[in-house]
Amino acid sequence: MSSFKHLSVNELIHMRADHGDQVQIADIRDAQSYGSSHIEGSVNLSNENLARFIAESDMDKPLVVVCYHGISSQNAAAYLAEQGFDQVFSLDGGYSAWHLAHI
Repeated sequence: MSSFKHLSVNELIHMRADHGDQVQIADIRDAQSYGSSHIEGSVNLSNENLARFIAESDMDKPLVVVCYHGISSQNAAAYLAEQGFDQVFSLDGGYSAWHLAHI
């Protein structure tokens, strides 16, 4: 059974440094929060664009799911792993932790 792994902000920083645009980031926060601020290169993932995202994404590249605080992203990461993504991660602390590390 496919599953996801937890990823710290520091690990994400290193993953992006090592693999650049090979890392896919799905931000599941609401559109207004995403529009206000988000991790560069991330995609705002919602129920409306979920099917298209799955169809158009590279299942072999690492996928990091981001929410507000790292709770909701766990369920979304588990679901995306079940859809066939090989490497799925939930960002611990979510966007809040990312933002704190970058101010």
